[in-house]
Amino acid sequence: MQLDDAMDFMEAPRPDDYGFGTFVKLEDPKPGRHWAVGLVYNSQILNPAFNSLGPRLSSEPDPLFTPDLIAETRTLLWTVLIGNLETIKGKHHGIQGIPRVVVPVNTEVQTMNEAEIHNFHQDFKGRSQFTYYSHLLRSGGTFASQLTHQVLDELIGAAYFQGDEQRALTVLAKELAWKNTMGVM
Repeated sequence: MQLDDAMDFMEAPRPDDYGFGTFVKLEDPKPGRHWAVGLVYNSQILNPAFNSLGPRLSSEPDPLFTPDLIAETRTLLWTVLIGNLETIKGKHHGIQGIPRVVVPVNTEVQTMNEAEIHNFHQDFKGRSQFTYYSHLLRSGGTFASQLTHQVLDELIGAAYFQGDEQRALTVLAKELAWKNTMGVM
């Protein structure tokens, strides 16, 4: 996805808003349609002018011909889709896994707040869930294990899970850290 910058949007996202491991939601605000929940797992600066021979002028016709240089440098973000949010009888919960629908082009992406992240990690009965673990390890790009470990640490620190579930997350985090350490050796 392409990030809006200060030239496109009055209140452009700051770098802290779209960092590695940020939970995001893909929604259309006007029809009120929620499409998916994702995690930012990569970013890239795209500069089409890199290695070009000179400046480019805008191609928009202008009767006064006041040529402006076009700022074409963009930040691109990669997200892995890990589920969606659903509301039943006014109660929000997460459906974890690969979303069944294809997200339309130009769908708005927003950072999720703490309550939305918590709701995503509960099923429709209010029980805690973290079923996208293996999907994240396979689909989270080059840094999948680091991303998964960061998400585990965030979930443990936020205390969305209690008792045995919290201990299970701690064991998963320690096992993943051990595999990351031993895999390098």
